[in-house]
Amino acid sequence: MKGVSPELYPFDSHFETIGGHQYHYVEEGEGEPVIMLHGNPTWSFYYRELIQKLSPYFHCLVPDHIGCGYSDKPGDSQYNYTLEQRVRDLEAFLQKKAITQNIHLVVHDWGGIIGMAYTHRHPEAVKKIVILNTAAFHLPKSKSFPFALRFFRTWLGGFMIRASNAFSGLATIEGVKRIRLSKDVRRGLTAPYNSWKNRIATLRFVQDIPLKPKDPGYEIVTDVQDHLGQFHNTPTLIAWGMKDLVFDRHFLETWIRYLPKARVYRFEDSGHYILEDQQEAIGKLVLDFFKEIHGNI
Repeated sequence: MKGVSPELYPFDSHFETIGGHQYHYVEEGEGEPVIMLHGNPTWSFYYRELIQKLSPYFHCLVPDHIGCGYSDKPGDSQYNYTLEQRVRDLEAFLQKKAITQNIHLVVHDWGGIIGMAYTHRHPEAVKKIVILNTAAFHLPKSKSFPFALRFFRTWLGGFMIRASNAFSGLATIEGVKRIRLSKDVRRGLTAPYNSWKNRIATLRFVQDIPLKPKDPGYEIVTDVQDHLGQFHNTPTLIAWGMKDLVFDRHFLETWIRYLPKARVYRFEDSGHYILEDQQEAIGKLVLDFFKEIHGNI
């Protein structure tokens, strides 16, 4: 893909046909599986350094959601851009790869609810969980819905996403706090979203955020939220950028209430793109965490 540096993203591309569409993924290494799920508006490129740190020890699989990265970007008449469909895509992918146990799950942004919805439906499949600035529950009562997201759900905001890649472009600036991304990294993060057609998922993810009971996906989030307690004893690591304007301390505090045994690391100087701000630190934390032997697993 034009704009993606092979030095930064040195992986072979793999595809599975899911629902008639090409579902792209990175596959590196051998051993127990690590599934990394990205959010909006990123893609598997976001996990590029974590893949290289983990793949000498684990079987890393990092898909691009439909509409994202190197995956197909169908129109609304060919694909249902909803949370339920995202979870079904993941289920189909893992079934095709025959991965049904010992999953080490890494989730960020939309990857959180997609991954935790899968985990709720297949609790026996997941061995350990890493949570990075995300949610798998409704907006905390102490948190107001961010103005920027409200705006991008309007007609004008949606037009700006499709016409100028506003959401993806701004995220490469606002998403990091500790560092400034290089031009090559910014190009890599935004490269798949290079036309009106190819920005459909970026907008549909924003529009699909379930805020009211009648919204698609609301019941899924409620179901996952009501059952998060089933993972009390699942080894979980939470690494959190405290300067995230959306997934802020209110979300972190909610995670801790649901998963009080989780190992929590707060990065006070880092933002939503926590991996970009803290590649080395989080890479080491995750590798060490995944390599640990837990007696209750």
